Amino acid sequence: MSHKFLFNDKPFDAIEFLKSLIAIPSYSREEMATADLFETFFDQNKIKCSRIQNNVWVKNKYFDARKKTLLLNSHHDTVKPNGGYTNDPFQPFEKDGKLFGLGSNDAGGPLVSLLATFLSFYDSNLAVNIIFAASAEEEISGANGIELLLKNLPEVDMAIVGEPTEMKMAVAEKGLIVLDCISNGKAGHAARDEGDNAIYKAIKDIEWFKEFSFPKSSGLLGPVHIAVTSIETNNKAHNVVPAQCRFVVDIRVNEMYTLEEIVSIIKANVLCDVIPRSTRLQPSFINNDHPLVVAGKKLKFDFYGSPTCSDMALMNLPAIKIGPGDSVRSHTADEYIFVDEIRFAIEKYISIINEVSEILKVE
Repeated sequence: MSHKFLFNDKPFDAIEFLKSLIAIPSYSREEMATADLFETFFDQNKIKCSRIQNNVWVKNKYFDARKKTLLLNSHHDTVKPNGGYTNDPFQPFEKDGKLFGLGSNDAGGPLVSLLATFLSFYDSNLAVNIIFAASAEEEISGANGIELLLKNLPEVDMAIVGEPTEMKMAVAEKGLIVLDCISNGKAGHAARDEGDNAIYKAIKDIEWFKEFSFPKSSGLLGPVHIAVTSIETNNKAHNVVPAQCRFVVDIRVNEMYTLEEIVSIIKANVLCDVIPRSTRLQPSFINNDHPLVVAGKKLKFDFYGSPTCSDMALMNLPAIKIGPGDSVRSHTADEYIFVDEIRFAIEKYISIINEVSEILKVE
């Protein structure tokens, strides 16, 4: 299917819609104007839409509460452009088959591809309901994004999460936990070997983080990955032994552990105080016999476990992550997506939904 088609006797062009999104700044927690854009689009096309804060969603015309419901979700917030941009991040343009602009790849391309897919099925009476949702605050895993949205949607049975995966199907995703660790010592004069140096105590724990391996590895997601990412003291004087040293640990968790289990094991092995910033971003996976996975197998998609987090981590329902674009382009200067990637994604999304509908007819 092309990225251009008629909907309600009006032309719809996914690329042009994406250009409109790019032209509107939509940093996390500041997505009001892009949410307005979606509302206006649906109103103009006589599709009843709902909105809570900066999350906008719509249901297919023949929505039937007796059927299972598939959520098509991606986000319309972006990070701020980094200093390496040579183009205006809010002036979309095409060159050499690429569409440039902030959020074009993450996740504007997946978002408009899912929108086009929803529109193509809007008037169809399938064996599955479809909800399209453009959500907010994904880039910061904010409380007013997908979590708030799901509390206000009809019951959702499964989801396709649009993120740049090169149209490979992520059937599992690592969870994320960030730990603030505090090593406590005692201040003293450095020249007289007084005090209890908190840095030295922190080093011992950091060495443990470096050497320790969680025993359970995953066939999809591999081992738990640990990285100490920053260290600091409040001490600015060169001649004072620091009483406290803080360091941060980034941990990517496979589906073999809950985040609470990870924290418990760590606390039993280190001397520092361990304070999790959050245990919300749990690892996720979907069963091999789920209709979304069965459809992917029939259509010969490549499957993988994703090391990065998305809104899938906050859904607590069977979901896959798949979309046009490449995650290595996300948050980079002069971000872009290939126009053909969007055309291809729409075609593949439609194929998945058709297969899922056929599977559910049999069930």
